[in-house]
Amino acid sequence: MLKKITIQTNRRDEMIDITEEVQRFISGEEVSSGAIVVYCPHTTAGITINENADPDVKRDMLRRFDEVYPWEHRLDRHMEGNTAAHLKASTVGASQHIIIEDGRLVLGTWQGIYFCEFDGPRLRTCYFKIIAG
Repeated sequence: MLKKITIQTNRRDEMIDITEEVQRFISGEEVSSGAIVVYCPHTTAGITINENADPDVKRDMLRRFDEVYPWEHRLDRHMEGNTAAHLKASTVGASQHIIIEDGRLVLGTWQGIYFCEFDGPRLRTCYFKIIAG
């Protein structure tokens, strides 16, 4: 019950809603109860759960990340020049665990699962792992 997906990102900073893809995987596996781990194996990208009703939330989050972690900082020493992407990814985190009940993700009314790109555009990988129970 492990699925690997690839995601083509299009911008340096981007939040891509993957909620439906996660739900389709659960439905295909016919799991009625348990949990799913959504994991990002990259140091400059991450996974978060947040509002998916108003697109301004994504725009505001990305803008505020840039305010807290500006792309260029005179004291940054990382030779690739993407220290801000590493900081954003560490803040968001590499994974999320979501409960599954009656074959459905247990999310709040306005919640969605997002793949967060902070150093794109790139071709990325994401994993889904179901833990039945």
